[in-house]
Amino acid sequence: MIATTSRPVPAASPADHPVLPALLSRPYPAVMGVLNVTPDSFSDGGQFIAPEQALAQARRMIAEGADIIDIGAESTRPYGSKPVPADEELRRLRPILSEVVSLGVPVSIDSMKSVVVAWALDAGAAIANDVWGLQYDPGMAPLLAARGSPVIVMHNRIKVDADIDIMKDIAAFFTRSLEIAAKAGVSRGNIVLDPGIGFGKTPQQSMTALARLKELSVFGLPLLVGASRKRFIASVTPSEPDQRLGGSIAAHLVAAKAGANIIRTHDVWETVQALRVARAIWDKR
Repeated sequence: MIATTSRPVPAASPADHPVLPALLSRPYPAVMGVLNVTPDSFSDGGQFIAPEQALAQARRMIAEGADIIDIGAESTRPYGSKPVPADEELRRLRPILSEVVSLGVPVSIDSMKSVVVAWALDAGAAIANDVWGLQYDPGMAPLLAARGSPVIVMHNRIKVDADIDIMKDIAAFFTRSLEIAAKAGVSRGNIVLDPGIGFGKTPQQSMTALARLKELSVFGLPLLVGASRKRFIASVTPSEPDQRLGGSIAAHLVAAKAGANIIRTHDVWETVQALRVARAIWDKR
């Protein structure tokens, strides 16, 4: 089990952003639809880089039941992704972000660069999604504190180490991220934790993180899980990313049962249906 010295989380204050309570108030997890405006994302790179294609995909996911649209302009896939300068991220985002915001659901900006997140918040994004959990860009936590913006703090590692206890590593990482957040003045009521399935982990460690997800409840914060089309699925049943729908849904149902509050997925309709049917069945017990 995870040991942590984190203090219990106080109730959200009036300064906390209202978007999280709204998303977390339903009986089943909120669904975050993935919108990659990148040429090289592991599953759908290049499919939505044209603004008209990206906007059509955002509309489609909202119609299918997405509660949040997560827009990323830099691939952060664990293997083979290339760093993208901030100005290139912004070039990809400028034609599309405000258009997606205008569709009426909360938008999260998937970036580890504070300059990109600042621009996106100015353009109407409501949430920051930082795949390095406030530990990459020292300007990120102060920015989010100043803006009062919610942030998804994801666990990551530079190198995979099959010999570590991945849950202890996740807990230590989150403890450090929360210390950074507290020092900068980020409200704990604005923080969501993400164990980072597939990031800095072996396939076995990703499955361990899912199997032991309940242990992260010691932090008293909402949890996001994004197992959609991840490589660990292929370690169980060999498959390409677009052939992993069944495995993705299985992982997300496990996560929902363990208390995940937000599910991040490429396949919105199928995930919404699975979550709602599972909840309806669980409620019959």
